[in-house]
Amino acid sequence: MVKVISISYGEVALKGNNRSYFVNKLIKQIKRLVKDYQDTNVYQDRSKIFIEANEADIDEIVKEVKKIFGIVLISICYRVEKDMDNLRQCAIYAMNDLKSKREVNTFKVEAKRADKKFPINSMEVERDLGGVVLKNVDNIKVDVHNPDIYLYVEVRDYCYVFTEKIKAYGGLPVGTNGKGILLLSGGIDSPVAGFMMSKRGLKIDCVHYHSYPFTSERAEEKVMSLAKIMAQYCGNLRIHSVNILEIQKSINEHCPESQMTILSRRFMMRIAERIALENGYDALITGESLGQVASQTIKGINATNASINIPVLRPLIGMDKTDIIDIAQDIKTFETSILPYEDCCSVFSPKHPVTRPKLQVIEESEAKLNVEELIDNAIKNKRVEVIRSI
Repeated sequence: MVKVISISYGEVALKGNNRSYFVNKLIKQIKRLVKDYQDTNVYQDRSKIFIEANEADIDEIVKEVKKIFGIVLISICYRVEKDMDNLRQCAIYAMNDLKSKREVNTFKVEAKRADKKFPINSMEVERDLGGVVLKNVDNIKVDVHNPDIYLYVEVRDYCYVFTEKIKAYGGLPVGTNGKGILLLSGGIDSPVAGFMMSKRGLKIDCVHYHSYPFTSERAEEKVMSLAKIMAQYCGNLRIHSVNILEIQKSINEHCPESQMTILSRRFMMRIAERIALENGYDALITGESLGQVASQTIKGINATNASINIPVLRPLIGMDKTDIIDIAQDIKTFETSILPYEDCCSVFSPKHPVTRPKLQVIEESEAKLNVEELIDNAIKNKRVEVIRSI
């Protein structure tokens, strides 16, 4: 009897002829995660992936594997050779072990026979093991409608017995759905947006804007801290750090104060588009939520969209702030996001920003600026840092 980790994938199983591509991506990511643990082995047993590891490392590996997109359920199993006597002994051991850790009064056996050559069908396995547990485990009863726990049994190339299904994030393995570049601020929303698009299989990198020395180095460190948390889910992240202070000064000098936010946003989108096209990204990603701030009204979004041609993905567009905060707290970015360090949006921030910008008026203001030269200089002086996931 050996303890192993079983991994179930969701959408990946629906990919038909492309399934092997997605499964291989998932296995590769799992192997990369466990490579620093001793005596590990990742293998497939029919439609599931399993990890063999030292028992002392299993709980820690489960916590890390849970962050891999494409996985829907994780279980810690007992694996035995395919034989009913082995299964009976394993079921007794699993139930006694569970009862030693918490109170369990009722149970139900739920069996699945993936190997149809196994001579006993699923219902017969359930009846057999249910009777064995009743005879050999003290103070426990069967409840087929509302049991305290399920004793799960799966018959594959081996037999697996487990009592818990740990929910993971699902989605698709990172890197199976193209590449995108995230406009990463120090706020709550953009890290969540990056998380959500990575969950859909997008490989992301980031562009971050600052206004140093008008903004502090601590604000920059805050963004890098966010990127380190995100990398646990999204994989290695390349951060393009761009100083837009000269752009903001030029807007402040030549354009109406009320247009600062929209005009700055248009420059940010153009710079991100330029970086994306030069580095093979397929789309931009933003943390915009409709109506949340002045630049995120429908007219504000139209005005920023008009400055670029590349697709923009906005996974939070219809979400309430409370929903976004819930995700941020779950993925552990929230506490970092609310640290009180100013970002570039606070520089020259207008008292009364325009909320219904007219594109023609914005473009007339922008004509007073040397747009291409400002963008060229900002990109020429950008810094790139790689944040590694492990």
